[in-house]
Amino acid sequence: MSQQARPTSQPPEAHEPETPHLDFAGTTPYEDYVKADVLTHLQHTLSDDPGEMVFLVTTQVMELWFTVIVHEWETAANALRSDDVPTAVAALKRSVRELEALNASWKPLGQLTPAQFNSYRSALGEGSGFQSAMYRRMEFLLGEKSASMLVPHRGAPRVHAELEKALQEPSLYDEVLRLLARRGHAIPADVLNRDVSLRHEPSDAVESVWTAIYSGDQDAELARLGEALTDVAELVWRWRNDHLVATRRAMGAKPGTGGSAGVAWLEKRARNNVFPELWTARSHV
Repeated sequence: MSQQARPTSQPPEAHEPETPHLDFAGTTPYEDYVKADVLTHLQHTLSDDPGEMVFLVTTQVMELWFTVIVHEWETAANALRSDDVPTAVAALKRSVRELEALNASWKPLGQLTPAQFNSYRSALGEGSGFQSAMYRRMEFLLGEKSASMLVPHRGAPRVHAELEKALQEPSLYDEVLRLLARRGHAIPADVLNRDVSLRHEPSDAVESVWTAIYSGDQDAELARLGEALTDVAELVWRWRNDHLVATRRAMGAKPGTGGSAGVAWLEKRARNNVFPELWTARSHV
């Protein structure tokens, strides 16, 4: 009598992963939201050098980071105006991460040799980073005001109007000092009532206020605000120095595009600290 064949055990049926939705009536929802097709077709190089694409895309990425950082600092300034320090600190902390990403943008450009940069530099003509309107808005929010920096944008009415508005509004640091005054700290009237279209100048009295704040409870709300501002200031300083080093490496001491003094102008900028009293107060704590 033959043995009855044993039934072969079958593995459990494998479940195929669900297929994502692929069929859309128009463009994809991702494209509708991100506008990736627009972003990836904004690159129009002016030379035959393959390195120019890296320079152009990196510069465009920097402009996008400028935009989001301006958004964060305006959010912080508006929150401080309403005495909402936690919201302001949260926006400043986000901007710290964004500044780190912005500063990393120098890495693709920081290794350029003079020959590599010169291979497409002529394509820039008189174009220069100091002509960036969004970067100028960043500087204005930091208190680095200069009406002359509106001049390059006279031919673009919308951009010029936005910059003029930013010039005439209190900077982020102005809003910080007004908050300190409302909290009972001795911010002088000439600081509170100054012409906000001018660059902030260091004040011994403001330095004394920060000294008092830093000599107190380190977990106090205003001390945390001061540290968030210092984090921002440090990364702005690093941005300026990384710009200086990348430029020095790529073109030495030659005049910059757009008629600037190149490295000499960047060296002067790198020596300026934003929120200066937050730095000098540390010597007295």
